[in-house]
Amino acid sequence: MSRPAMLNDRAQILLKTLIERYIAEGQPVGSKTLSQFSGLDVSPATIRNVMAELEERGFVASPHTSAGRIPTVRGYRLFVDSLLAVQPLQKLEIREMEEHLPVDSPQRTIAAASQLLSQLTHFAGVVMSPKRHEITLKHIEFLQLSDKRVLLILVTGDGDVQNRIIQTERQFGTNELLEASNFLNQHCAGKTLVNLVRLVQNELVRLKSDIVGLMNAAVSVSNSISNQGDHVVIAGEHQLLGISDLSSNVARMKQLFDLFEQKTSLLQLLELGNRAAGVQIYIGNEAGIAPLDECSVIAAPYQVDGEVVGTLGVIGPTRMAYDRIIPIVDITARLLSSALSH
Repeated sequence: MSRPAMLNDRAQILLKTLIERYIAEGQPVGSKTLSQFSGLDVSPATIRNVMAELEERGFVASPHTSAGRIPTVRGYRLFVDSLLAVQPLQKLEIREMEEHLPVDSPQRTIAAASQLLSQLTHFAGVVMSPKRHEITLKHIEFLQLSDKRVLLILVTGDGDVQNRIIQTERQFGTNELLEASNFLNQHCAGKTLVNLVRLVQNELVRLKSDIVGLMNAAVSVSNSISNQGDHVVIAGEHQLLGISDLSSNVARMKQLFDLFEQKTSLLQLLELGNRAAGVQIYIGNEAGIAPLDECSVIAAPYQVDGEVVGTLGVIGPTRMAYDRIIPIVDITARLLSSALSH
């Protein structure tokens, strides 16, 4: 991403003031407002000349209905990269955030992180779940439900519980179900899901043919768990409906919610954060995803035991309080890393 040529001090102050007032008020900013809030002792004519220069260089634009100006993506980018003073979170705020992240289950922790991001920013909070191909098994159990229906309970090493109902060709007795459970627990507990697949493939000849179907069902569920990685947990999408900058464009809002539902393009964007260091900010069309052209995405990677495993972030309008939201995303990523590592 090419960085725009730097402006002189006066132009930077006026651009910074314009963006701050536009973020705060949501209205095009005129020369009078800039004179009042910039702290510069310059004439209205000078301000107008600087604004004309900023517009010519693509940092601001003039809506047809107003004499004031609004920032462009180029203007926001310079503001975020060079002019923004981030507001650090207080220790009490961080402690309160930490209390909202349970450590009893990774899935609950990830869901809580997306909710926390949404609650603190009033935008959509997103968390890309970590890859799960190395998840280990803790316990497998088969329970009889009716004549030909069996409940498979599979517990992973990280505490995730998966339940599946299996339709069998014949009725299994309690002892047979216990035998199948004991066999898998004896050979697979503490090992990865891949080990379960290999075990069943290698042992099919030795196993009683009657319980092969149960074993294959366990393998099928294990594969489905392995494939659950790299999905996106989203919270607070409805918050965007109350933001006039976005909700006034019904067609674009529909595209945005389609993006949330399909998730594929959003996942690809978040995956870029896995390879980045620290907070990443995508403003408008920088994301390369059409439904996000009027949005900004602030994202940060999170780790488990020192290894980057996913990305979390916030999606909101380009007119957002970057100085407040950037540290929220950064601290949430650090807290999630700590919670999952423990």
